Amino acid sequence: MPRPSGFRYQQHGDRSVTITHHGHPASTLRGARVQKFLTEVASGDAQAVMARWTGAYKHGNERTARNHPRNRR
Repeated sequence: MPRPSGFRYQQHGDRSVTITHHGHPASTLRGARVQKFLTEVASGDAQAVMARWTGAYKHGNERTARNHPRNRR
């Protein structure tokens, strides 16, 4: 499974954090969750942390879905 990529986060003046994935908003964090998120990002793999916080995981059925006739290109 490839590593997560394309995530970025931006801190705002109102103490919120917006996480984007390839330029599209994926999640907004506020309150106590912001500090916990920033601590995790600083201490580990930032891309994996952001993927986990946004729920953008690979679920294991991507190959099956990609091979379905409806999804072929």
